[in-house]
Amino acid sequence: MNQTGSPVQEFVLAGIPGFGDEESRRIFFAVFLTAYLFILLWNFLLIFIFSSDKSLHTPMYVLVCGLAILDIVLATNIIPGILVLFRFGSRSVSFTACFTQMFFFFSLFFSESFLLGLMAYDRYIAICHPLHYPNLMDNTRILKLMVGCWLTACLCSTIIVALTLRFPFCGPNKIVQCVCDFSSVLSLACGNILTTSYIGLTIALSVLAFPMMYIVFSYVKIISSVLKIATSEGRMKAFYTCGTHMLVISIFYFVASAVIISYRIPGTSVDMRIIGILFHNIFPTLTNPVIYCLRTKEIRDSLFKTLKKGRILPKSL
Repeated sequence: MNQTGSPVQEFVLAGIPGFGDEESRRIFFAVFLTAYLFILLWNFLLIFIFSSDKSLHTPMYVLVCGLAILDIVLATNIIPGILVLFRFGSRSVSFTACFTQMFFFFSLFFSESFLLGLMAYDRYIAICHPLHYPNLMDNTRILKLMVGCWLTACLCSTIIVALTLRFPFCGPNKIVQCVCDFSSVLSLACGNILTTSYIGLTIALSVLAFPMMYIVFSYVKIISSVLKIATSEGRMKAFYTCGTHMLVISIFYFVASAVIISYRIPGTSVDMRIIGILFHNIFPTLTNPVIYCLRTKEIRDSLFKTLKKGRILPKSL
């Protein structure tokens, strides 16, 4: 018996039911291992560029660096376990480890949602109130706001995990999933889980909805201000910067919303839902640094400058 009064000592992650054969598991293993290595490479490269170039020590790039750190931790929270699961077909997870993963899963997911909203706020001030930007946004203030986002995310995650731990787990312990996600674990609890399920759904959708509504509001204001810019070059530069952010936001919010809602749609394929959760957690963390590195001129220039200093590239380039 553990501290919750439950006889369940561990859970067994069963993976993706429709892709349990050895060949499919080998393919998934190779895909996720490659993705994980690229996530680490790109995000650590982004952090290295930021730390090496003092000209990038501005609020916008502090946020980009914070997003890179979140992506590394988020990927590390789930991918190593997924690799073990695909390697051996199933994986045992202790009761404590499962809920720890769930806590970090929600905390990091919520943090990224709040951070994207904070990035929209930074762009709104920079474009709509450029003269006030130095007074309203500096590195110290942005770091305080980021810490506030992380603490709020941890609080929301703690509420969901605490509500789940109120139930005893006295029956089956097989989770048809690759990670210890909220809905899959809660479905194994003994008791009436309906209210807790809807509370968790409400918190998750609220964390998505409120930053998303603010982002939409910010970009309506931004577009209105950009259209007033006299020069076409100025308009293109503003749209180029904001387009990068909107691409990241679209990937994150639309996939996340689809995955959360899919649990409440009868007849949704279990395999597709599991793949959707994996896609939602892997694809943004893989693409975020690529998007910022390739689409942000300052980061590209800083990368080339750093490589030239280290004599990795010839100085003539």
